[in-house]
Amino acid sequence: MKKLTVFTPTYNRAYCLHICYESLKSQTNNEFVWLIIDDGSSDNTQELVNKWKKEGTVEIRYIKQENQGMHGAHNTAYEHIDTELNVCIDSDDYMPDDAVEKILSFWRKNGNDQVSGMIGLDAFKNGDVIGTRMPENINQSTLFDLYNKFGVTGDKKLVYRSELTKKYPYPIFENEKYVGLAYKYHKLDEDYPMLLMDEVLCIVEYLPDGSSLNMLKQYRVNPRGFAFYRKELMKLPFGNKKFKFRQAIHYVSSSLISKNRNFIKESPLKIVTVFASPLGLLLYFLIMSKTKT
Repeated sequence: MKKLTVFTPTYNRAYCLHICYESLKSQTNNEFVWLIIDDGSSDNTQELVNKWKKEGTVEIRYIKQENQGMHGAHNTAYEHIDTELNVCIDSDDYMPDDAVEKILSFWRKNGNDQVSGMIGLDAFKNGDVIGTRMPENINQSTLFDLYNKFGVTGDKKLVYRSELTKKYPYPIFENEKYVGLAYKYHKLDEDYPMLLMDEVLCIVEYLPDGSSLNMLKQYRVNPRGFAFYRKELMKLPFGNKKFKFRQAIHYVSSSLISKNRNFIKESPLKIVTVFASPLGLLLYFLIMSKTKT
């Protein structure tokens, strides 16, 4: 049985998905499954995937569902993954030729059931690592500490043990399409650290239709999802006062957008939320003014 699932959520990305496919065809180690979650595409994604399946170069599993947003596609992926490890490669990204080999060899050497997985690097097309590399002389850390204690910056590639990622499914809010993916990652941080792997596992391109470049709009159209996410971050047993206060500011703004009058009562940190409310109100006005239609 193969040990790794590479899963790709996609929505109307037929114009670029082939780049990811070509990178998977070129892997020096083919001991992986490519799981594609088609989140309600209306383009020719399914026809492309059927053609690639007939080629037989990569083992492909394809699931199409009604559009639920990125977090809903992740839920579906985790429900169907049956390999020990999994990694998400977005539809506008691709893997270096030796990425699968590096993941599997690193896990064979260092993997154990006292960690939740491993953290590798993302890079731009020109080879520059996104943000900073891994800290020296540290071989494991939670994802939260990696950023908030050790000062690492930039997107990183997460490889998880699949039995763990089946935990903490993302909630689905009616008429909304976004919940922060880090909700699950920080919940897993409460149980185990992750191994640090100072190797590039993914080449990233931030496309104009990607969620990374449309965050203010996401705040406006998915307020309940964001309020949930910020509440969960306030509940974390780690994180300093400044971190919790920042989450409270965002929680207030999202609650105002969703017209939830009970947001202080529902807050896990009520006093912090009261003090954060003036800044949350300012953020609310900023979001509404910048996203006028």
